Formats: sequence, structure tokens, C-alpha cells
Amino acid sequence: MTAATASPPARARALTGYKPFWAKRFGPAPFLPMSRAEMDALGWDSCDVIVVTGDAYVDHPSFGMAVIGRVLEAQGFRVGIIAQPDWQSAEPFKALGKPNLFFGVTAGNMDSMINRYTADRKIRSDDAYTPGGEGGKRPDRSALVYAQRCKEAYGEVAIVIGGIEASLRRIAHYDYWQDKVRRSVLVDSKADLLLYGNAERAIVEIAHRLARNEAVRSITDVRGTAFVRRSDDPSAAGWFELDSSEVDRPGRIDAHINPYQTSDESCAKEEDGAQPIRIVPSAGRIAMPPRERTVIRLPSYEQVKSDPVLYAHANRVLHLETNPGNARALVQRHGDDHTARDVWINPPPIPLTTAEMDHVFDLPYARSPHPRYADESGGHDGPTRIPAWEMIRFSVNIMRGCFGGCTFCSITEHEGRIIQSRSEDSVIREIEEIRDKVRGFTGVISDLGGPTANMYRLGCKSPEIEAACRKPSCVYPGICQNLNTDHDALIRMYRRARSLRGVKKILIGSGLRYDLAVTSPEYVKELVTHHVGGYLKIAPEHTEAGPLTKMMKPGIGTYDRFKQLFEKFSAEAGKKQFLIPYFIAAHPGTSDADMMNLALWLKRNGFRADQVQTFYPSPMATATAMYHSGLNPLKGLSHDAARAEKVDIVRGEKRRRLHKAFLRYHDPNNWPLLREALKAMGRADLIGNGKHHLVPTFQPATDGSYCSARRKNSTPAKGRLLTQHTGLPPRRTK
Repeated sequence: MTAATASPPARARALTGYKPFWAKRFGPAPFLPMSRAEMDALGWDSCDVIVVTGDAYVDHPSFGMAVIGRVLEAQGFRVGIIAQPDWQSAEPFKALGKPNLFFGVTAGNMDSMINRYTADRKIRSDDAYTPGGEGGKRPDRSALVYAQRCKEAYGEVAIVIGGIEASLRRIAHYDYWQDKVRRSVLVDSKADLLLYGNAERAIVEIAHRLARNEAVRSITDVRGTAFVRRSDDPSAAGWFELDSSEVDRPGRIDAHINPYQTSDESCAKEEDGAQPIRIVPSAGRIAMPPRERTVIRLPSYEQVKSDPVLYAHANRVLHLETNPGNARALVQRHGDDHTARDVWINPPPIPLTTAEMDHVFDLPYARSPHPRYADESGGHDGPTRIPAWEMIRFSVNIMRGCFGGCTFCSITEHEGRIIQSRSEDSVIREIEEIRDKVRGFTGVISDLGGPTANMYRLGCKSPEIEAACRKPSCVYPGICQNLNTDHDALIRMYRRARSLRGVKKILIGSGLRYDLAVTSPEYVKELVTHHVGGYLKIAPEHTEAGPLTKMMKPGIGTYDRFKQLFEKFSAEAGKKQFLIPYFIAAHPGTSDADMMNLALWLKRNGFRADQVQTFYPSPMATATAMYHSGLNPLKGLSHDAARAEKVDIVRGEKRRRLHKAFLRYHDPNNWPLLREALKAMGRADLIGNGKHHLVPTFQPATDGSYCSARRKNSTPAKGRLLTQHTGLPPRRTK
């Protein structure tokens, strides 16, 4: 269900197809202003749009506030930035005055709760998106808090929320930090509109319509948006509503529309046996209305709050309505009969064409943090750098989206499964701009990638099949026969990029989808020979079938095949290079025995994890629905326990610590816990002092002398495992 071509699955107005707003005459700003003094210097008396963000303002296409700001600026709008405001009062939200059109509110590049808390719900001491990495510069649920403060500052101004935090909370969602189901953030924030996904197309249309004096409440037809209306609102007339608010119904199954079908009418039946409904008027059935006038009613907030089965059901239906080619609108009721409101979610936005992607990335970004931070720190090379900027300052984003469908990851819920690729020329222009303009460039590009390193220009071979497909992944349980896996375009880009004058090395820092890479040995050879800086990170996540099927990840055999190619081509290149595999502890569907077997695999292969990642239930992810409900929404759901697949959920601090301990089997601090667990599991045979044992019988002194000796005598030849952040697009490392 992906697209590699420049043509989207449906018609959409081009980003460059609008008549510019009158303020276009001011031209682009060196930096979008953060103060009234900067506005005065630009000759502005006011801002048309003010973007409020939880991140420090870095004018770079890897930062959402910069992308949205520059895209709107290119349309002729005057855009100001309020970055990391003090949320204790509304005064900081008045810093740039009253916006003429709307406030655009985002928590930032990361979900604010994942940014502020560890997987064990402990407050982090740092924040990579803040100068100096200082923590505590944003509130919990930042999008909600900022929207409320904007409303206090200027109550009559429209408020549009977006970014990954809003995307993941667009319907009623399980909140891991409060261990309960919360309402849609649209309801709690009282915002006028919510934009989900990469929102350039939606924000441009909304800005122009508001500039034409359309009321924000009347803007209910923009794809990629959600809004609230009263349940009895007459403007909802004319829609055909499919009721999917229950999972168990009496009568014949084919008397109802099947919300779980993963293919359109032209495709075969679903794997779990559910037959798609065929509407045949001559057979006595009622013809269905067009998709663009059909809305699916999800179980209400009150239902999913109290019924985990219905929560899992709503989650599955939402994930099946994500293909821009066939998705229908969704509606979910919030409130009782007297205060009932419906959250409407329009179908996903039409993906950007290659030309539109080039337009977005070719805008006049300053490619550095706002000068305010230099003033505060005495220069960008001073002690208060912005860590996230340092990580990506010499990297280039070549594409968006991911068709992997990993259940623990939020990339597809936010960016979608359609791959949106830039042109090769656009990527080369950005590399040359980094070479010529970015201070401190030494000739090394740290990454050419995105959510994944090697999905550039990959997609469905047939637009018709793509538009009909409703499956959650193109590569699970195996690579779809309709998926184009040709890596030639990426190989050509690598070769052209590394031949540029002044470029010494092109590294690949984004996570590699190795099950795709093995289909192109030539790509693996190119990668290993020229673009690995000693270590290459990949993510098998686990070795055992139980958790892998719940993650929708390939078996460890695929990793072994990639490893053989990696080692073969490394040897041919005369290089000593190593793979860094990432694994997740405590994922739904993982038994204690699964973690034990993973630990044994790690020991056999000589891996010792310095840091490990415990499963982090991010809002709206499929794995989070498993965690909350104890059921598998990838299969059919029912209140009948015999008909629903239960999932082993790792809850409680002790069991989560045990699963992390298995990943760090070599740490003496974990040996007492592991010995106790192995005995309880009937695997005391793994306790001993031989090479085939997992943990020794003795416990070293607590002064750290044993650990120091082991480190002195150990070798990093097998590499160390790095933390993988699974709730968001992966952080790039240098």
C-alpha cells in the first residue's frame, strides 16, 4: 500500500497552485521572527499565523515548526514562532501580538510525554530539543496546554493543533502515564481543528480559506483534519453512516458490513477468514453510497473507556482506514445525551508528489538554530548547544512514510504508509548547501535517510491495487508480490552524492529495513563497501516467533541472511565492520521464556547490551491496544473469550525488570534476579560457570572490581547495542 511514483492516489490541489497572499511582497525572512523587534525589522505590523512549539526553533527541514512556517511563508503569509513558552500564564503567548488568521500549536518533533518520561514513567533529566539539553522546558501534554493558553490570550482567534502528539491522540486513546483511556485531544484542548500526519497540504488550504474570511467552524471538508461538531448538528445530514460501534451482533455475518476486511471488493478474502461484503443490487442488497460520503461510527469514548474489547476494536478499524485511496471518514462520540459531541476524522491527506516534496525541502531554510540561542549561549559552539540539532545538522531526509506496519511504532500512524520521495536533484542540492553553508562541515554527511534508510522510491507496482489495498503492512508476514523492491534509484543517489566535490564520506544513520535489503544484494554491497562507518544499526527486535508475530516483524532467519551478505561484502572491501542489532524487552506477546531464549542468542553471538529499550506504549499504536486490552487486534475481536486471541502482557515493575535483565544478562547486578527466575522456570541448568551457562553461580564484590576487570579484558568486536526509541521516527546518531 505504498507509492513510489510522483502521482498521488487521488487528485489534490498542488501546494504551488494557490494565488499567493498579499503579504508575499515582504519576501522570505532570514529567520521566522520570535520577537516584536524582529517583526519591526521585517516591516510587519502583525503576524498572519503564529506557530507555538515545544521545541527550540531550529530553521531546518527536520524540524516541524520550520517546515510549516516556511511552507506558509512561501504562500505569502507572515509567520511568527513562539518556542518553548512559559506555560504558567497566557502572557508569553501574547509576545507577537494577535495573529490575523490562527495559532498553529504543536508539542514539537516528539510526543511531549515520551520526551519527558522514560518507559518506566520516570522523569527524564534532559531534553534533546532544548538548548543545553535542559529538561523541564515543556509541560505534560504540551499541545493541550499550549492550545488552552492561546485561547486565554486571544479567545476569538482560531486554534489549529498538529504534530505527532496531536496525530496520536486524534481519537479516544489509552494513556500509559495515567493508565486510563483519555478523550480525543481535540475535545480536551478545545481547539478548532486538528491536523494529523505531515500537514503541509491541509495547512495551506486552511490558511487560504481563513484568509478569504471563511469561518473556521465551516472548514469540515479538508483531508487530514479532525473537528468537533454536536451529534445533532444538521450539517452532518447527507452522510451514510456505517455503525461499527459493536463487535458482537446477532444474525448472519454477511448481513453486516465487515469492518475488518483488509482488501477492497476487487481483492481476495482476508487471512482470518472474514469475507468482504459485495454490494450487488440485483441480489437484493442495497447499493453502497460513495466512500466520500460514508462515515464509520466507532465505539464512543464512554464505551472504549470502560470496555477494552471495544477499545481494541476501534483501534483496528482506525488502522484499516488509513489508505488515502480508499479510507472513509470516522466519527466517535464524546459525552452523554445532553452534551454529546462527535469527533469527525476526515480521510488521510493525499501524499505529496515528488515535485511537492522538492518544493518543501528547497525552501530558504537558514539551516541553523535561531540567533536568539546564540545570544543566550555566547555562540552556537558554546556550552548550550541543541542536541537534536547537533545530531541532524549534517544529515539529509530523502523520504517520508513507512510501509512496515510495525505495531509498536508510531511512524505509520503519523506519516502514513505511502512513501513520499524527493527527487535525486533535490537531495544533491541540499548536500551541496550543507557543504557550502553549514558551519563546521568536515566533509561527512551523517545520514541520507528518513524513517527508514532504504524505502526510497519503493512502492506498489500497480496504482489500482494500491488504491484498493487495506493491509497494514507490505512486508509482513512476507514481502507482498505487488511491492517493487528495486533499490537502483537509491544506489544511483549514493554514488552521485559521494562523488560531489568536498564530500569525503556519506554515512547511513537511519534504521535499515534488512528484509528489503536482502532482495537487492547490489544495494547491500554498495552500502557495506562505501556507507558504513564501522557499525550499522538494524532492528530485528526479537528472535522468538511469539513477540515477532505481535510486532509484525520478520523472523530472525532474515537477519541471518542479511548478516551473511554484510560480512561477505565487508570482507571483500577489506573492512572490519559490525552489525548493531536492537531488541525490545517486555513487548506484548513476550513470555519469560522468549526473553530467556533471546538472552541465550545474544550470548552465543557475543552481544552485550550497554543500553536496552523496554516497550513504551505510545498512544494509538496497535501494540498499545494489545497492552491495554490483553487482546490481539490484528485478529478478529469478540467479547466471547473463546473467539478472541489473548496476548501475554508484561505488566508490573518486577516482570518488566526481569525482561530487561535478560537483555543485560552479563550485568552482575541482574544475576540474582535472573537466578531466581531461571529456577522458577525450571531452567536452573543455565546457572553455572561454564560457557554454555547464562549466569554464574557466584556474585562478585559490589565495589565494581569484577565489572572493571571484565571491561578491561573484553573486546568491542561484536559491538554494543544502542537504545532504540520505538515510539517515534528513529533518532539519528552521529
